[in-house]
Amino acid sequence: MRKLVAIARTGVAAVLLHPLRSAATVACLVAVLLPWLAGAGVAQGLLDQVEMSIEGGADLYVAGTRFGRPAPVPLDALQTIRGIAGVRDVFPRIVGEIALGKEQLSAVVVGVPAERLPSATEIVEGRLFRPGARLELVMGTELARRLGVGVESRLPPFYRNPAGEHVSTVVGLFQADLPIWEANLVFCSLDSAAEIFDQNGLATSLLVRCEPGYLHAVQTTLSRLPSLGERDARGALKPVVTSREDVRALLPRNLRHLTAIFNLHFVLVFAVGIPLLMVTSGVGLSERRREAALLKATGWMTDEVLLRGMVESFVLCLLGATLSVLLAYAWLGPLNGKGITGVFLPGAEISPGFRAPFRLTPVPALLTFVISFAVVATGTLYSTWRAATAAPALALR
Repeated sequence: MRKLVAIARTGVAAVLLHPLRSAATVACLVAVLLPWLAGAGVAQGLLDQVEMSIEGGADLYVAGTRFGRPAPVPLDALQTIRGIAGVRDVFPRIVGEIALGKEQLSAVVVGVPAERLPSATEIVEGRLFRPGARLELVMGTELARRLGVGVESRLPPFYRNPAGEHVSTVVGLFQADLPIWEANLVFCSLDSAAEIFDQNGLATSLLVRCEPGYLHAVQTTLSRLPSLGERDARGALKPVVTSREDVRALLPRNLRHLTAIFNLHFVLVFAVGIPLLMVTSGVGLSERRREAALLKATGWMTDEVLLRGMVESFVLCLLGATLSVLLAYAWLGPLNGKGITGVFLPGAEISPGFRAPFRLTPVPALLTFVISFAVVATGTLYSTWRAATAAPALALR
């Protein structure tokens, strides 16, 4: 056992014996693993925020479809849904995208009754919009900072409406457990949202909360409704009912699609691994041949030389993986995910105007170690084996 420990120590010493070769190997590993590890952290952070958002939502989401395409839901459907057994509560919501300011910053307007604001939001300055007031907006703190506005600031018309365009007033600023909301969301009353989008009497969807044990029955009844509201000249408005579990499966799937595209970067492991193999095998072969010849001449066996090379590979991959994890944390934490967050959030600036969500889990960190060891060991052990099996007399020439 002491002999094995002594051989392992020589493997550790080999890392310091050739600092240029070791530094080149670690640099190649970091160049490959760091972007992938940072992307995995952002993707996991977004999944966590999606889960938080879903948990704070309704049991069922009722939307409409006509000719196979989404269509707004008439508010008349509220009475129909309230009459279904097992429905505890139902309220409308309007969601739409707008552009604000001279730079046309993209934002999302969410029109809901004031008492229906998500529990994850907290008014930190000003007040909530009043139910009867028109065009009173409650804006995320980060979005307000980017626009350079505050409480009582007035926004010029940012929409086109045949009934007339009016000035809007920011009456409050909110913070949320989900930083992305602070950078993108604007809350207002249902009437204000209907005026902004010129959709009076309509909603994007209806949110339904059910009594315990009635979820499946309510969902089945809603799905079988012949039409949401009265049938008009355009035909029936077919209901589309989505449960919380459906949303939980659907939203992460879209995010995982982006993650899969990003993971194509992982293919670069092999592309960048080629020069890495050259450093550890081709370029370093003559150097390793001389080392192996000296070791064999002093009585080392081939398996002992290979064990020394494996320990060297282990130390190098440990250094590369550890450095990748530390740099990824610095990239996503103090540097706020500059450059990487926009891959998963299209439209985000190079330097995000919000706290980039991320969570580095043990699985990606462990995977970086496994991949780095596989790449390093492939080159190191192959070149070491060739050198160890060569005749010492030839190797020392």
